[in-house]
Amino acid sequence: MKLYNTLSRTIEDFIPIDKNLVKMYTCGPTVYNYAHLGNLRMYIHEDVLEKTLRYIGYPVKRVMNITDVGHLESDSDDGEDKMVKGAKRENKTVWEVAQYYTDAFFRDIEKLNIKKADVVAKATDYISDYIEFITVLEKKGFTYRANGNVYFDVTKVENYTKLSGMDLDQLRTASREDVDVDVNKKNPQDFVLWFTKSKFENQAMKWESPWGLGYPGWHIECSVISLRNLGEQMDIHCGGVDHIAVHHTNEIAQTESYTGKDWVNYWWHGEFLIDNDGKMSKSSGEFLTLSLIEKKGFNPLSYRYFVLNSHYRKQLAFSFDSLSSAENAYFKLKSRIKAIKESADDKQAGNIEIVNKYKDEFKKCLEDDLNTANAITVLFNILKSDEVSNNDKLVLIADFERVLSLGLLEDDVAEENNAHDDLTKYIEEMIEKRQAAKKNKNFQLADSIRDELLEKGIMLEDTRQGVNWKKIN
Repeated sequence: MKLYNTLSRTIEDFIPIDKNLVKMYTCGPTVYNYAHLGNLRMYIHEDVLEKTLRYIGYPVKRVMNITDVGHLESDSDDGEDKMVKGAKRENKTVWEVAQYYTDAFFRDIEKLNIKKADVVAKATDYISDYIEFITVLEKKGFTYRANGNVYFDVTKVENYTKLSGMDLDQLRTASREDVDVDVNKKNPQDFVLWFTKSKFENQAMKWESPWGLGYPGWHIECSVISLRNLGEQMDIHCGGVDHIAVHHTNEIAQTESYTGKDWVNYWWHGEFLIDNDGKMSKSSGEFLTLSLIEKKGFNPLSYRYFVLNSHYRKQLAFSFDSLSSAENAYFKLKSRIKAIKESADDKQAGNIEIVNKYKDEFKKCLEDDLNTANAITVLFNILKSDEVSNNDKLVLIADFERVLSLGLLEDDVAEENNAHDDLTKYIEEMIEKRQAAKKNKNFQLADSIRDELLEKGIMLEDTRQGVNWKKIN
């Protein structure tokens, strides 16, 4: 298997520390609001990575944190505390906000067929571990105290920016006029390990510590949670590309200072989901959530299908038109598979050679830096292949579903309603006539069918997986 490693900035062969257990860490949500579709895109790709590792034969232990304390709006210790912000917005305690949005997050990932991590760790459950971690760093000389807070001194670390490859000047905290500079820092890139004094004097989440009543800085939780659950070294650390320059850089600095060892072998980052305004985020107050697209009538698994047709290292542009096209293709795929299920013959003998051939093709796509779009193309090739019996098609679909998790063999109301909708049936019939016309080189008829549908507000899109359609008015 080959994966892109942010640390080396190259695609590398994946070689686990222990072939009997791949250790994997995924940055979890900050539970002050709903996860937006950009967050969920990353969790889908991480889910596929874990399932691919299991598919090709590796046992996996995946750990994910839940940030329920101390995450400021900026990775550089600036801005408002996100948990406090959520509590103010909803007139609830921070504890109530954290539990509500933790539950909401797990409902979302269940709808998207995302496997829950083997270990889910709340940041607030590790306070004593943070204190021990900071105490060790103090004894080793990596910290300093200022105005009651404990800071990590990045100048004590060799090659601090090895993950991002950036110069320290590029990481200056005061790069924007609206960012308040922490005058207590010796260096702009230093970060807080423990707060006792901050701009949030009424912070509800506080604990006793050797440095006074306070709370942990955000960067510390992933380091400590991974150390306690995966040991001092692990194979894969996942997250979004926005965490490379600061959050993950700080994690490496403090963790390797604590252990004296190289920490993570493969840093695996996913790109942004973007809309018309650029990177999708929660900061504007209005953002796209799974519940929102459900209210608009979309199936959550249509979004998973939309995401899997992209590569995790490329930005993905979101629009409701593109999601509509993906949903149409997804329901069409399910309809084809339903027809295969209805016509399969249980008495028909399987062709192991053919089955293994396509399993190998599917596996090679996934092993190629997780190329899920090509893996889905293999699925379509199977569906249209005359050499694969219907029984073997179902065997292969079930096998591929171990990774794709699209509910392809499940019947559901949304798919049934869509499949029997009069408009859908009419469009599918017209597409079949157009395909027949093109096969017979009657391009005039094919064009007239396309134009007729266009007049009715239906646009056809020819893809390598077949013909998709969408409503344009």
